[in-house]
Amino acid sequence: MKKILGIICLSVAFAACQNNSEIKVNTSSNDQPLTLDSVQAKHLLSLPLHCIEVEYPNKLGQVLGSDSDLKAPRTLHPIFYGCFDWHSSVHGYWSIVHILKEFPNLDSSGEIRRQLNRNITAENVAVELDFFQDKNNKNFERTYGWAWLLQLQKELLTWEDTDAKRWASNLEPLVKHVVKSYQEYLPKLVYPIRTGYHDNSAFGLSLSLDYARSTGNVTFEKSLMTNASRLYSQDKNCNISFEPSGSDFLSPCLEEALCMSLVLQQEDYRKWLKDFMPDLFNPDFNLEPGIVKDRTDGHLVHLDGLNFSRANCLNGIAKALPELSYLHKLANKHLKYSLPNITTKDDYMGSHWLGTFALYALSKH
Repeated sequence: MKKILGIICLSVAFAACQNNSEIKVNTSSNDQPLTLDSVQAKHLLSLPLHCIEVEYPNKLGQVLGSDSDLKAPRTLHPIFYGCFDWHSSVHGYWSIVHILKEFPNLDSSGEIRRQLNRNITAENVAVELDFFQDKNNKNFERTYGWAWLLQLQKELLTWEDTDAKRWASNLEPLVKHVVKSYQEYLPKLVYPIRTGYHDNSAFGLSLSLDYARSTGNVTFEKSLMTNASRLYSQDKNCNISFEPSGSDFLSPCLEEALCMSLVLQQEDYRKWLKDFMPDLFNPDFNLEPGIVKDRTDGHLVHLDGLNFSRANCLNGIAKALPELSYLHKLANKHLKYSLPNITTKDDYMGSHWLGTFALYALSKH
């Protein structure tokens, strides 16, 4: 996580209340992306720490082949059984590792390391892998959960830390299986999946490209780039006015625009984006944040996640094309709406995953 220079006027700060239970944002104007400080990091760290060993409620998402497949979440997934579902558990671990890399003093007691040591063992990974190799669950978590696993592995492999290297080594068999499955799947995907939900193709491609490049997996990178170009290079006139749907947490238009910024050279990307989303080149372009009216509803609260993922996309697009720097201000507008809603008192349907999306938006650019 690199600190972005020039962030002076605008910061995200915690309430000065006794329980420090929510993030507050000041209203200063700034066209630069927000960054993460240690106080915010401590709060965002508390969310996955609270849920990675919370087994219930749980949404398994498995396909049953027989009565013998009916097992408790902890039995099926001895590492990734918490945080309501498998993918949220995975990116909960990602959040923990990502924060500890930047703010190691947040684990001064070593208890978090002990927790990760208990869970990310070779024996537990073998059980996780066995689930993915079951013929009835070959498509499990494709591609959203796959991509978050790759992000977790990237964080571990790029951390100069003895424990992290061991955890990465333990996870490698599952990671290799996912990479192989991804490479087999993409050529068969004739049309991209353009939803605002987990299976959005562009979102998975973007996270996976980040992993491939960070770890030097050239073969995987080439596969991702080739298929992203095949799926998206001819797209034009994405109508963002149709967004969002009632419970989206991803923007189909912006996720594709971000993905192609990672695939194309700058001049080619500029030309492609002018055909795909010409309105982005208008300095007055505006996009209102998604409104959440019930944060106890696990689907409606998705729109807070949409605001975070939109912010990440807008910042990424502006990074690729600096002439669109005004998009940073629009990204901050989305962050300001939803950051104060992440509290320690939040309903579990939001708290088990929203912290990751906030962290990703704050730290990526």
